[in-house]
Amino acid sequence: MTPVEVEDVEIRLLLEGVQQVYGYDFRDYAAASIKRRLTQWLAESGFDTFSQAQSRLLRDPELFFSLLQGITVNVTEMFRDPSFFKALREQVVPFLKTYPFVKIWHAGCASGEEAYSMAILLNEEGMAGRYRMYATDIDEAVLQKAAAGVMPMAEMQKYTRNYQKAGGKASFADYYTARYDRAILSADLKQSIVFAPHNLAADAEFGEMNMVLCRNVMIYFKPALKERCLDLFDNSLLSGGFLCLGLKETLEKRKMSARYDELVAGTRIYRKRYG
Repeated sequence: MTPVEVEDVEIRLLLEGVQQVYGYDFRDYAAASIKRRLTQWLAESGFDTFSQAQSRLLRDPELFFSLLQGITVNVTEMFRDPSFFKALREQVVPFLKTYPFVKIWHAGCASGEEAYSMAILLNEEGMAGRYRMYATDIDEAVLQKAAAGVMPMAEMQKYTRNYQKAGGKASFADYYTARYDRAILSADLKQSIVFAPHNLAADAEFGEMNMVLCRNVMIYFKPALKERCLDLFDNSLLSGGFLCLGLKETLEKRKMSARYDELVAGTRIYRKRYG
């Protein structure tokens, strides 16, 4: 075997061990993506090979935590893709407002920026107190950061521009308090959000949701895991509910596509048909 082939075997064995010991299943992540992240982690870990790291990793939860940080992708920002949030505001919220109370699942929420963006949008549209958002992620450390609601002050200028492009109706500065180099989000935004751990590769669905958001997460998954996720979302959604994917993700050629219509072309906002 070539050195590259040996390394591929080491990675496969490492991921098998991680699944059995810690319950985190990364075996269906796209091979090139997972290898790239693992290789970067190995270079920073002090180990020469994955085999050398494995025996220590499976016995040291702190070392595994560092691996988890290296594997999971937490690239996000408030009102990311403003046109998407503008479409939500104009095309989806009018439907949501017809319900006395709505439930939303934000899968793969990372550090919470987009969940808080959604809360701002709903509150501005008069839905404060009429929704519950379940924001989930595989990484419990990043969930703790999300629940704290503290953002880098250096990002606020960019977030303000995003907010304005997304059709914001107030001053974005009204939603946070500046403290030196940090921006502390308003406690009002947290009242209707529940941050909770969830593993898309292994855990069950959330029932009776009016909307499910999972944006730019499945692009890192192999086809089988993508299908599992889509089945989770489909089983979670009520008829007439909305499924929101990332701009690089689509329901085209998926087995569930016949049950959904894209609400606005190109937005990746789908509505589940009745019946």
